[in-house]
Amino acid sequence: MTAGPDLPHRTRIKICGLTREQDVDAAVAAGADAIGFVLYPASPRAVTVERAAALASRLPPFVTPVLLFVNEAAPAVLRALAAVPGAMAQFHGDESPEACWEASGRGLHRWLRAARIPVGAAGAAFDLVKYASDYSRAQAILLDAHVEAYGGGGKAFDWSHLPTAVDAHLVLSGGLTPANVGDGIRRLRSAAKSLAVDVSSGVEAAKGLKDAVKIREFVAAVRAADASIRHT
Repeated sequence: MTAGPDLPHRTRIKICGLTREQDVDAAVAAGADAIGFVLYPASPRAVTVERAAALASRLPPFVTPVLLFVNEAAPAVLRALAAVPGAMAQFHGDESPEACWEASGRGLHRWLRAARIPVGAAGAAFDLVKYASDYSRAQAILLDAHVEAYGGGGKAFDWSHLPTAVDAHLVLSGGLTPANVGDGIRRLRSAAKSLAVDVSSGVEAAKGLKDAVKIREFVAAVRAADASIRHT
């Protein structure tokens, strides 16, 4: 059975930076496809590997745990991935393509690579097409704003600087909220093989503490954008 031409694309949703059981449960109940755990000690949303494993154990089938690393040594990455069954890695530092490949167990585990795109006019100089080619073994390229701190800073970059065609799956991140995620989806949907979205601070009551109402609002905004694209 083949899908009809009007079948809508379903934007995948990742909620990142979770630290509490109730937030994991709220994200799953709202319809998130992936849950992110930050394993970067300098982050205010950081959790230990053991805590990430305990939180991930609450996930039902087909919701993917994602572990965020920043310039972590390959053996430590592999130990963490082994401790959280089914987890993907997200490399958010200065990791080279070769370093990501080694830390993924040379393809044993799926992984994302964050592209840290400068904010403002400087973003126009970022060559996303080349970046995606350099990291072609990644499951997807995650688009985030370049800030001084690693691990995401809740800042948005200028989406208009992105190319109109990228031969990769893209994950839009950086300053997303229920108010602007629909605009991002409508702007970038046709630019990539597929588009997903990733939110952290935009659905928080405080750093590392998610707001269940904001999570539901974010998911509803994504679904509304999907519906609007289908009917255009």
